[in-house]
Amino acid sequence: MNELKKFYEAAKLRAKDHMKKGQINLYLNDLIIMNNYKRQIEAA
Repeated sequence: MNELKKFYEAAKLRAKDHMKKGQINLYLNDLIIMNNYKRQIEAA
């Protein structure tokens, strides 16, 4: 479960970075990845 949290936080940092740079498509992809990890964390 700690690994999932690390992956979630990494995706969160990437999402923030992409949003600052204006890379909307990459930002949305990171949000989808974050959502996937969040569901896995809640299910565990």
